[in-house]
Amino acid sequence: MVCRRFTVVTWDEVAEVVRELQADSPVNAQPDWPARPMAGEAATAQVEPGEDAFPGAGVDVIVRGPESKLAVERLTWGFPVEWQQRPVYNTRLETAMGPNPGMWEQPIAQGRGIVATGGFFEAHATQTARSPKTGRRIKQQYRFESGDGSPLLLATVCGQGRFSVVTTRPNANVAPVHNRMPLALTLAEARWWLRAPWPSLVANWQKLANREGFALAAAPEQPAAPAALGQGTLF
Repeated sequence: MVCRRFTVVTWDEVAEVVRELQADSPVNAQPDWPARPMAGEAATAQVEPGEDAFPGAGVDVIVRGPESKLAVERLTWGFPVEWQQRPVYNTRLETAMGPNPGMWEQPIAQGRGIVATGGFFEAHATQTARSPKTGRRIKQQYRFESGDGSPLLLATVCGQGRFSVVTTRPNANVAPVHNRMPLALTLAEARWWLRAPWPSLVANWQKLANREGFALAAAPEQPAAPAALGQGTLF
């Protein structure tokens, strides 16, 4: 499994990312812009800021609205499919942009989005750690985030109230842990991802696929031990 967990940021952080992405457009004078999104019918669980989102959760996603203005929509992570019970929550960039994109043909062409995160997680292919809950050995989780503490922008494709995180081959930070990584973008790349005309994306998408120049901070996750039954705090 590739990216199936990322940390949700605050609404203020999402709104600030929108303003930065829209900085080269005419200023929107509305004081409440961007408007807070309404939960879609498909959303099953809204995640609080600082908590981790998993497939099936409702997440605020930045999309291109009418007249190229950006908007925020609350979408459900994962597309339901007929051939399996679990939703499909990752989209290989090379598949979506290839000759046979399948279910991704319309989302990649007309529904590109950005999700602002505090970081994403990947399970190491071989390293294990002892679960504090069960005592069993489980795959060691690694957290990846931006080096300066700013929100990490992940590319998505969206449609019908749902979204999927786009993935690509790993850079040097992620490769020791996993053979894929989310398509993490700079602010300028995210702006282009949202607005690029289809012919431009077709001609230039492979430049985005190479993330070697995108530095990430990586650290193994330290699972918190469960509190003892009946144990209170000291203060």
